[in-house]
Amino acid sequence: MPVYNHQNIEKKWQKYWQKKNIFKAEDESSKPKFYCLDMFPYPSSYGLHVGHLRGYTISDIIAKKRLMEGYNVLHPMGWDAFGLPAENFALKTGVHPAITTQKAIKNIKKQLISSGLGYDWSREICSCSKDYYQWTQWMFLELYKAGLAYRKKAEVNFCPSCKTVLANEQVIDGKCERCQNIVSKKQLEQWFFKITDYAERLIDDLDKIDWPDKIKIMQRNWIGKSEGTEIIFQIPNSEFQIPVFTTRVDTLFGCTYIVIAPESSIIKQLKPKISNYKEVLDYTEKAKTKSETERLAEDKEKTGVEIKGIKAINPINNEEVPIFVADYVLTEYGTGAIMAVPAHDERDFLFAKKYNLSVKEVIQPVNSQTKFPEKAFEDDGVLINSGVFTGLSSLEAREKITQYLSEKKLGKKAVYYKLRDWLISRQRYWGAPIPMIFCPKCGWQAVAENDLPVLLPKIKDFKPGGEGESPLIKSKKFLQTKCPKCGGLAKRETDTMDTFVCSSWYYLAYAFWHKQKNQKGSILKEHKNLIKFWLPVDLYVGGAEHACLHLLYARFFVKALKDLGYIDFDEAFSKLFNQGTIYHEGAKMSKSRGNVVSPDEIFKKYGADTLRVYELFIGPADQACQWQDKGIIGSYRFLQKVWQLLDRFETQSKKMKTIETSLPIKKLLHKTIKQVTEDIESFKFNTAISSLMVLTNEMEKAEQLAVSDYELLIKLVAPFAPHLSEEIWQRLGHKASIFFENWPKYDKELVKEEKFIFIIQINGKIRDKVEIEKGISREKVEEIVFSREKTQKWIKDKEIKKIIFVPDKLINLVI
Repeated sequence: MPVYNHQNIEKKWQKYWQKKNIFKAEDESSKPKFYCLDMFPYPSSYGLHVGHLRGYTISDIIAKKRLMEGYNVLHPMGWDAFGLPAENFALKTGVHPAITTQKAIKNIKKQLISSGLGYDWSREICSCSKDYYQWTQWMFLELYKAGLAYRKKAEVNFCPSCKTVLANEQVIDGKCERCQNIVSKKQLEQWFFKITDYAERLIDDLDKIDWPDKIKIMQRNWIGKSEGTEIIFQIPNSEFQIPVFTTRVDTLFGCTYIVIAPESSIIKQLKPKISNYKEVLDYTEKAKTKSETERLAEDKEKTGVEIKGIKAINPINNEEVPIFVADYVLTEYGTGAIMAVPAHDERDFLFAKKYNLSVKEVIQPVNSQTKFPEKAFEDDGVLINSGVFTGLSSLEAREKITQYLSEKKLGKKAVYYKLRDWLISRQRYWGAPIPMIFCPKCGWQAVAENDLPVLLPKIKDFKPGGEGESPLIKSKKFLQTKCPKCGGLAKRETDTMDTFVCSSWYYLAYAFWHKQKNQKGSILKEHKNLIKFWLPVDLYVGGAEHACLHLLYARFFVKALKDLGYIDFDEAFSKLFNQGTIYHEGAKMSKSRGNVVSPDEIFKKYGADTLRVYELFIGPADQACQWQDKGIIGSYRFLQKVWQLLDRFETQSKKMKTIETSLPIKKLLHKTIKQVTEDIESFKFNTAISSLMVLTNEMEKAEQLAVSDYELLIKLVAPFAPHLSEEIWQRLGHKASIFFENWPKYDKELVKEEKFIFIIQINGKIRDKVEIEKGISREKVEEIVFSREKTQKWIKDKEIKKIIFVPDKLINLVI
């Protein structure tokens, strides 16, 4: 039989799927729905590499299996087309981002289709389309009307390279997550979304969703909930107070100084009383130039300056304590001030030693030794030197001391979060314009809904200025407008929205985009039945790097829209799967590193089906793995074997087609059906493919093979290698697509394992016997053996020096 001609056959089936709408979802169906979604890509001018395709292949396999299981599957695709990547490439090449973006989309769409991915292209969206960003702007206005969008002057993260403001989530280790340059601070008027209003729900509702634990932990840590006590430290002979938040109020008797952030307003307010004001001012100005990462670095020696001339009163014992200003305290966290307890906090301990400050021990361990005074004791314990609270446990003391302070109106229970409101203003061109207008008379006014979209003008000079102003300020036609309230001369907001705003609602759009017209009003109300039918997303596949950006923002959007009455669910993605990264030549694939493998080369040489199989065979789907150029040959040979088996049925006579498969092969087939079915559900694609390879090899050796059993193999292979499977299915005489066939079901009788008596020896003597299945693993055998009462009787209090395991026969424990 001739070698499988992948180039001709793959193009044939790609055209067939599109022409016949094989993967088009139905809005009205009695079938159960399954909404499978990939994180939509930004259209890179360089196209996709094989690492990108891994996640798309995972979702596609699941979607195709669901289709064969009788589900009504929605598996859409679109483009996250606004933002810095597209604009930076346009600046580099001198070509307008509208042109480069469309060119990139065309290329990537071709690659996705060539990969055999079964998307419903009738619902394709593009975030830079005016038809789409009209509704991004509408979402902004809805949040604004609800008090969830506001403008304020704030110290913000500013990337001097990208020349724009960044949200906290976009600063990684003090650097811009996009260009890796050091981020500085600027005071600018900016727009924010009040994501902090949802902090508690964002934490609590993580328990509702089937997401990887690592993502849940990352989000919980980023939101950073702390429960404790807010304590008032009074400034003597003054109306001023310094509120301090702590989770360890049980150590309050050990507080010997307090520390405020360099940005604290109390420094200027108490200027006349501060005897070393110039020294304090010099320190604070220097501190403000440092990045947050520099200020919080664990390995950096802590610095500070005592604010002389003023003290604070410790409310628990009325003792005066000095006040320091130090750069390791930030205004964004808690109250912007901390109480320092050197005996029970290592950072405070080192600071106190450096500045010769008092150290008071107030907690002793219950059952262990403390290294104090050489080192701070930071754990809970029993209170000492704490007045009437002496002798209480830390847990009891936290409650009692908080109650005492509350009664004296000097403290209260408090909850603080590290999460800051989402800064959405960007001083860049390539984004959705913020639909707000500033009138000198009326102040900030929202653009009327009927005037949406506020179109992004096509300007020649879209280079950012670098002084905190958007390039849109250069367009007088865009800038100058009329006030929606008084009709007077006014100016448009020239900042554009963070591209993460566009991606915070796109999963809703897929439910109705194929029916969307240029309508006014609320699309969410207009299409509420379709949204209710399809949402939430059943499976969301994408990278873990979006844990505290897109995934958090999308959750906020859904909760806000539910509160506004537009949707009836409060989590967008029921299940999340993060694919592992593919490395090449020892590093993550990157154009800048020169280690990218283009799928186009693989399509040409080996075919898309080979690439799909290899992508998931090289390792567990959720773990990083190494691309090996030679490794793909094995996947290619496997598919050739599947293809060559077809020759038996194309050449044999009608009489030969009545032959039966031998029982051993039949059993292996049904065991493979069971394993592949279960492995796909648990994302163990590599072991599923391995079992298919074993089955194919055995079928190849078999003297007799029934066509019906070969067809079952092809159905199992179909989600992994769709082109090959369709071609074989057609050649076997079937007219409809293989994806309209039912997913194979295994015969329970054929997958039953044979059982035998397994011998358990202790020091070579038979001490027990147990009936187990043949082929059981060593790990499972040991689990069974050590759980048995007889075994425990012989090995109790004994050291097991060696374990001898003979598969399907015996185990010998040497003690």
